[in-house]
Amino acid sequence: MSDSSPNAPTLRARARALVERPDFTRFITGVILFNAVILGMETSDRLMEAAGALILALDMACLGVFVVEIALKLFAWRGNFFRNGWNLFDFVIVAVALVPAAHGLSVLRALRILRVLRVVSVAPRLRRVVEGFITALPGMGSVFLLMAIVFYIGAVMATKLFGASFPDWFGSLPRSAYSLFQIMTLESWSMGIVRPVMAVYPYAWVFFVPFIMVTTFAVVNLLVGLIVNSMQDAHHAEDEAKTGSYRDEVLGRLEGIERQLQSLTETPSDKN
Repeated sequence: MSDSSPNAPTLRARARALVERPDFTRFITGVILFNAVILGMETSDRLMEAAGALILALDMACLGVFVVEIALKLFAWRGNFFRNGWNLFDFVIVAVALVPAAHGLSVLRALRILRVLRVVSVAPRLRRVVEGFITALPGMGSVFLLMAIVFYIGAVMATKLFGASFPDWFGSLPRSAYSLFQIMTLESWSMGIVRPVMAVYPYAWVFFVPFIMVTTFAVVNLLVGLIVNSMQDAHHAEDEAKTGSYRDEVLGRLEGIERQLQSLTETPSDKN
């Protein structure tokens, strides 16, 4: 149906009203979660042998629902559909899921599980976490740069100090960086790496202990602090927006009441 038809705007308005209804959003969210369970069931050989046809049919039914949803939104908003990041994400995921398996790209269909992330858009608390994380990215970039500098300095020092005796851990810059990353995560750092090194180099703790203090207890906590502050800022901004809208509504009502009182107190001569 062309846009020149008088029924086109009415149909688009009905489609927009449908996709914006809370019941429709809850239904799509339920289908997304159900599809996530189905995709998990497809990884079980025993389940696929017992009910593979049914599982695949349910998967295709979910995909059909997603295609209809995308089609309705495209019809309702047309070009404005792609101005929303979540809509664009959904469109890409559904398009990837429609790629035929015969083309050798069937592995991309596993990306359908990413549609579970749409739950974030309907859960305010999860949305606040994502907004806080995205807001913290610029500051996190600076912290990551600082961590990279510290790791580079530590890798060069560890390679020169311990590379000859422990080539598997510190024989090159990449190996030293990986070993230092393991030490930073505190995964078997003492018995697995540091104590064997200290058996050959008794004063190796002078290098490892400050490295752990700087990376694990300082830089990593900087990242956590940035994310927490960003989440708090997003929470405050949301509260201020709600407070501002409520205040504007109250002021508007007070102005209306004032105008009504003025009209009631005016004398006939004032009106003339």
